Amino acid sequence: MTAREAAPPTQMAAPELLQALMAEHWKATAAYAERLLGDHHLAEDIAQEALIRAWRHADRLFSTEGSIRGWLLKVTRNLVIDRMRSPSTRYETFSRVPYEAVQQDASEAVLASVESARLLRRLSREHREVLAHTYLYDRTVQETADILEVPAGTVKSRQHYALVKLRAQCPPGPA
Repeated sequence: MTAREAAPPTQMAAPELLQALMAEHWKATAAYAERLLGDHHLAEDIAQEALIRAWRHADRLFSTEGSIRGWLLKVTRNLVIDRMRSPSTRYETFSRVPYEAVQQDASEAVLASVESARLLRRLSREHREVLAHTYLYDRTVQETADILEVPAGTVKSRQHYALVKLRAQCPPGPA
């Protein structure tokens, strides 16, 4: 017995009407929405909304000519179209394929790091210490002097000669 044949909607209690609509039309409505969307979970949401609208408009639905299922499928199609036109779907895409982030090529950075380490090994321990404190640890000349227990002028001198030696060893870059 269909929802239309059971009793007029005005005489049927709301829970019974909704149960009748669900029992008779849920599978077809959800399958149609899934075929349009390609997403099972979103299709269930759309089908649920279509059945709720049918329940809310039961007086109009049962008083017109035509099938209830036809009306439900039309409402389902319109809900899918509204969903596809909404701003949230224009900028976001949902896919069954997992998103794979594109990773940047780090070979240039690795090569620069290896080259820097090679050049720093050619410096004396004193010059490496000064460069490490001033450039890597971002310390001032005075802070470096206090840590190394040497005068600030010595730190400046070591820094100057270490950079001169590094520049002489580095190949010229692109112009």
